[in-house]
Amino acid sequence: MNIQNYINGKFKNPKQDSWIDNFNPSNGEVYGQIPNSSQEDVELAYKSAKTAFSSWSKTTLDKRSRILIKIADLLEENLQRFAEAESKDNGKPLSLAKAVDIPRAASNFRFFGNAITQFASESHESIGQDAINYTLRQPIGVVGCISPWNLPLYLFTWKIAPAIAAGNCVVAKPSEVTPMTAYLLGEICNKAGLPKGVLNIVHGLGTQTGQAIIEHKDIKAISFTGGTSTGAHIARVAAPMFKKLSLELGGKNPNIIFADCDYDDMLNTTVRSSFANQGQICLCGSRIFVEASIYKKFKTDFVAKVKALKVGHPSDKATNIGALVSKPHLEKVKEYIEIAKTENGTILCGGNKVTVKGFENGYYLEPTVIEIASNDCRVNQEEIFGPVVTIMPFETEAQVLEMANKVKYGLSATLWTNNLKRTMMLSNNLQAGIVWVNTWMMRDLRTPFGGVKASGVGREGGFEALRFFTETKNVCIKY
Repeated sequence: MNIQNYINGKFKNPKQDSWIDNFNPSNGEVYGQIPNSSQEDVELAYKSAKTAFSSWSKTTLDKRSRILIKIADLLEENLQRFAEAESKDNGKPLSLAKAVDIPRAASNFRFFGNAITQFASESHESIGQDAINYTLRQPIGVVGCISPWNLPLYLFTWKIAPAIAAGNCVVAKPSEVTPMTAYLLGEICNKAGLPKGVLNIVHGLGTQTGQAIIEHKDIKAISFTGGTSTGAHIARVAAPMFKKLSLELGGKNPNIIFADCDYDDMLNTTVRSSFANQGQICLCGSRIFVEASIYKKFKTDFVAKVKALKVGHPSDKATNIGALVSKPHLEKVKEYIEIAKTENGTILCGGNKVTVKGFENGYYLEPTVIEIASNDCRVNQEEIFGPVVTIMPFETEAQVLEMANKVKYGLSATLWTNNLKRTMMLSNNLQAGIVWVNTWMMRDLRTPFGGVKASGVGREGGFEALRFFTETKNVCIKY
């Protein structure tokens, strides 16, 4: 199936008639092509967005809200179709796409459709000066949104929804690895009555299509989720142009387990936080630190549960671990497993490519647990982004805090303990944008989301996203 760009409310082939193969990760076969969009396509999308901005930015909050909520309703009505497309395109289990990805995409539109009606500015009376100051929060104009392949529609809409809710018009690029649900979203937007040009979706390579977006002189803000090295490149290009930047980048997240935790809850959640979506979530707890007194028991129990996970075709209801997103990514993850062996890591389970009957060319890998002796090894310092976790024991709070923070990333951390004093101390001192205590991936869309250090710049979610997608202007009136 060939897909097209979505520009000015219509589906269009790329100007230069250049195409990229789209692979099905479950069987390794090409099942369609996507546009390899050029600077000409991005410019066409920009002009469409610019034309639409004058009207959309003046559209009432009530009307914007109604359209976004209608998009949410239509996504829910088309749950099965979108989930099947996401699973086929990404390799994730169909059950996961139905339970998480598509419902969350709908929630993003519904949340920001409601949030924009409650987004308030401030006023300050200057008593004694006979003056009042009030703040305007005005849409920026045309903004660029670039999203990754691991949670395709989930993270695509996480950017688009607040941008258009705030009155901006968007030039958006989904990952070229997983473009299908973004393509289908165009149909939904038309049915919901989103005006032409408010959202424009251009497909293609990051080095060409994405580059054209970030270097466009009149696209005034860039919201990007993806790898840290790509984020650094975007910053080098966009920062001298004085664009607003929101960069949600990589993670190498610690999962810290103390002996006083609720053990069974911790164990079940840790399996999920390690291997959900084949470990291809920036929030997965990929470095597991376990208090020494329960380390031996944890290692035995955790490995047993991981061995019981079923690797299989995404459409199989019994599948726990689907296919990795692409062949190059599979090879990258396998290379890290080999690196672990050279660093004296012990493979406790997994580490091997899996052949699924009938889908022998699919990109399947066993969930892998590696016991390590040093936090400084490469597999504990570099983002693998696959079904691979490391485990090692610790003795004291001070020791595990040092190890948790001794990495260039700082996206999230998970802490398992029932000690309130310890919870407060570690939560305050962990270098992370998000700390989960006795849970994982529990999200409230009102809360700020983002990381520190090499995990990013800025925050998404709630009013933080609406603030990013608006410019603040103060007005002072003397009366």
